[in-house]
Amino acid sequence: MGRIDTVVIGGGQAGLAMSRCLSDRGVDHVVFERRRIAERWRSERWESLRLLTPNWQSRLPGFRYDGDDPDGFMTMPEVVAYLERYSRTLTVPVQTDTTVTAVRPRESGFTVETTRGQWAARSVVIATGYCDRPFVPDQAHDLDADIVQVTPTSYRNAAQLPEGRVLVVGASASGIQLADQIHRSGRAVTLAVGRHTRLPRRYRGKDIMWWLDAMGVFDETTDDVYDVDISRRQPSMQLVGRPDHSSLDLPILQADGVRLTGKLTQIDRHQVSFADDLVAHTAAADARLARLLGRVDDFIQITGTPAGPAEPFEPFIWPNPAPESLDLRAEQIRTVLWATGFRRAYPWLHVPVIGRDGEIRHERGVTAAGGLYVLGMHFQRRRKSGFIDGVGSDAAELADHIAARGRREAVA
Repeated sequence: MGRIDTVVIGGGQAGLAMSRCLSDRGVDHVVFERRRIAERWRSERWESLRLLTPNWQSRLPGFRYDGDDPDGFMTMPEVVAYLERYSRTLTVPVQTDTTVTAVRPRESGFTVETTRGQWAARSVVIATGYCDRPFVPDQAHDLDADIVQVTPTSYRNAAQLPEGRVLVVGASASGIQLADQIHRSGRAVTLAVGRHTRLPRRYRGKDIMWWLDAMGVFDETTDDVYDVDISRRQPSMQLVGRPDHSSLDLPILQADGVRLTGKLTQIDRHQVSFADDLVAHTAAADARLARLLGRVDDFIQITGTPAGPAEPFEPFIWPNPAPESLDLRAEQIRTVLWATGFRRAYPWLHVPVIGRDGEIRHERGVTAAGGLYVLGMHFQRRRKSGFIDGVGSDAAELADHIAARGRREAVA
């Protein structure tokens, strides 16, 4: 059995950032990745996907974008190459093709079982990320067997889908992008809309992410919000990273011919029903957007930041009532694409830190099991915790905690 101070599980941006921060503090560690570095970026993303954040916002500990297009958006191969290049700057190489099969408590730490042997570790950092397994609601089982069901992790391009129309369920970043791409391929698309956050790609001459970064929105911590659970449940952003920096939202999709409905509520083989809540969801999203743009305008006025003229905010006005039910067979809808978010699963974790919801219970990444940590979760410590740009500061604080704990135990 090998012995090490800290085991890091996961070779994506979170695990790599953790490795760099542990090395900077002199903490002996190893990183295990079940397949290849940045595996999810390689094999669980569609072909045309680009990052939603500008290239300059891909900052990692001791590393940042140095190319000639800082305001552009990396393609998936470019993200993989970026993270591979980062991994080569680390002092500890990632052990790829090494699957962790069990983590168990032991005296003074944990036993970590892998497909390449066992390790005894004082600390373990679970850096497997937030986007682990695509969530598909239980009601999906009620669809007719001849309806093809797809998730964003298995979708590559529209050509792989069977002939016929498509129902996309979910209207955050993945849902709107896939609805747009499939519609552009020549297929009729219906998009079932739930809670969402509408954002423009650019505002007053700058990328919307530039404003949020400059205003410190992404640096807000769990201590800065009234209720962190409510903040963590806020809908994700409707945003797309395109070379032309254009926006994509529901008004644009509807104008292009995508049919919009309310939230999917019921399935009975080929009959599907939708809530009468489309106007409510879009009105709420418009209200959130108006408040945010107002904050940007106030920031510009207070700080004197150079900016372009204020663009008029145009709320979404619905021309026609949304359908409350559809017969998929009559509509010739052959595919349902579930863009309904992600869940996490830890069947190999045999430490009592998982709640009834299946999530690891933690406080800013620190669990109640001394020495067990989690990294890369949504709003873990800061609003940007789930971004490439956010894992570094979280990793640094966890590395401080790990190093300090090691010093205390050495003295004891």
